[in-house]
Amino acid sequence: MRALIIGRFQPFHKGHAKLAEDSKKYELIFAIGSAYNSFSFENPFTAGERYEMIYNAMDELKIKKFFIAPVPDINRYGVYAKHVIDLVPSFDFVISNNILIKELFEREGYEVKETPLYNRREYQGKVIRQRIAEGKKWEHLVPKSVAEFIRKIGGDERIKRLAHF
Repeated sequence: MRALIIGRFQPFHKGHAKLAEDSKKYELIFAIGSAYNSFSFENPFTAGERYEMIYNAMDELKIKKFFIAPVPDINRYGVYAKHVIDLVPSFDFVISNNILIKELFEREGYEVKETPLYNRREYQGKVIRQRIAEGKKWEHLVPKSVAEFIRKIGGDERIKRLAHF
């Protein structure tokens, strides 16, 4: 069975990693939402960079059965689920705690499974980006391979610059 996980992954963090570990009995499809958005404080990383973060994290977690698909926004909720379905490999169900995603995919006949939120106070992209911008420790909130990648591409410095726009 295949499970679809939709997120912006700005950045891919340990909450995402825990979800992947808990769901590894399925083939996972990571749909990178807002794929065209980058170089802003809310969306600092490109789709390609997010792809690499996910790929590296799956390697670190030793998860072999996964797909990654960039999904650009269309800003039309009525057809969003069909848009995603058109861009990703086939799947059996969706994993999401997002109320809008749940409604849109259930309308298309998909089961949407909710999961526990893993340390939601800290494992949030906006919290991690804010910590980076303020020069606080953040590396412990993302898989090791993701922290290394962010530093390698200068993503931490990019976020600090973008925080001042």
